[in-house]
Amino acid sequence: MERVSSLAGNGVFADDYRETPSWLDDVAPFTGGSAELPESTDVLVIGSGYTGLSAALQTARGGRKTVVIDSADMGHGCSTRNGGQISTSIKPTQEALAKMVGAEKARAVRQEGVNALKWIEEFIREEEIDCDFRRVGRFHAAHTPDHYEALVRTAEQGRREEGIESVVVPRSEQRRELGTDAYYGGVVYSRHASVHPAKYHRGMLNKVEAAGAVLVPHCEATGLIEEADCVRVVTAKGEIRARDVVVATNGYTTNLTPWLKRRIIPIGSYIIATEELAPDLVDELFPTDRIASDTCRVVYYYRASPDRKRIVFGGRVSADEVDPRISGPLLHRDMARIFPQLRDVRISRSWHGTVAYSFDELAHIGSRGRVHHALSYCGSGVSMASYLGMRTGQKILGSAEGKTGFDGMPFPTRPFYTGNPWFLPWIVSWYRWRDQQECRKALKTRG
Repeated sequence: MERVSSLAGNGVFADDYRETPSWLDDVAPFTGGSAELPESTDVLVIGSGYTGLSAALQTARGGRKTVVIDSADMGHGCSTRNGGQISTSIKPTQEALAKMVGAEKARAVRQEGVNALKWIEEFIREEEIDCDFRRVGRFHAAHTPDHYEALVRTAEQGRREEGIESVVVPRSEQRRELGTDAYYGGVVYSRHASVHPAKYHRGMLNKVEAAGAVLVPHCEATGLIEEADCVRVVTAKGEIRARDVVVATNGYTTNLTPWLKRRIIPIGSYIIATEELAPDLVDELFPTDRIASDTCRVVYYYRASPDRKRIVFGGRVSADEVDPRISGPLLHRDMARIFPQLRDVRISRSWHGTVAYSFDELAHIGSRGRVHHALSYCGSGVSMASYLGMRTGQKILGSAEGKTGFDGMPFPTRPFYTGNPWFLPWIVSWYRWRDQQECRKALKTRG
């Protein structure tokens, strides 16, 4: 989108305000790819984000003719729109998962989060992708004293039962991690990491193209017709026959795959980037350069940019989906509540992307006939999307390495759900009200 100069007079928007991810400022427009779609291929990948590119890299290097298509520019979705935070990705605890699938399966699923984080670090290093990957650790902050106590218990249990590295930080020592008094302490998860999302995506894109895959942007898939020996895929640029198809659409899943759409809950996530800040202010706010998040049900996530010139701040700001010109000032308000030092700092970028949740809060990988899928990363997809995309490619190649702890997991939906999360505004409103009530109670206790 072009610069919205008329918004600068609002006061919260910088003179160079744009509604594009700040990450794209550091990456030149991609000029590769093909304008034409081949008539046939061994593997067709629908979606050019982390999942699709990881799958394509495996199959192309494995000798399979591979084509990657996208409805817009390569990586236009959340792969270049996320916050660049990397965790171990699995939301349900070991205890909660064990109740769902049994203790052994739960351990296997939880371990995949660790595997994904380890894998992405090794992948970036071995492929020599310049994308500012760092094991900085995450400070997970408690927004009430009760949440702090719960965080401490969870951290202790994780260290004891799963070997998860963590350090408890009481409120009295919070400033050594984060330049705010808004929280009541927290926990540092030492192994979590950060990355420059767009640089990482571009590095993957270059690797896939170098491996011989055909990249076709602006080629929306509109129909899948499964036949005995192939899948015919109807697209905006004609029809293509593929022996295997990978659906890597995550939060952008459409009626192309109704079975998947019924199992995906698309949720908008909104991010702002500040104008450039003085180095001493960034040092005050993020003295350890960690990524940060909090225990609110409507969660916030934030960090310093890799060059430590800006603060990147994200979260859900409304029960309904809103325009970045609306979400930007709302995020700025919440950012200034946590960091009063940023009250007079303006917004240079405001954007949004769509993440995908599932009803069981787990990622899913599998296939139906010749159509494979990996998606539903529940807001923690940088490493898991890359990892499960890689495993999907291995499965297509017939490699035993493609086996994952997620294999065989049921992919639940709900009666009458067709992919439109009509219930989401009600849930978000309820969560936001609960967060506000708890914060008010905590402030009264503090006072």
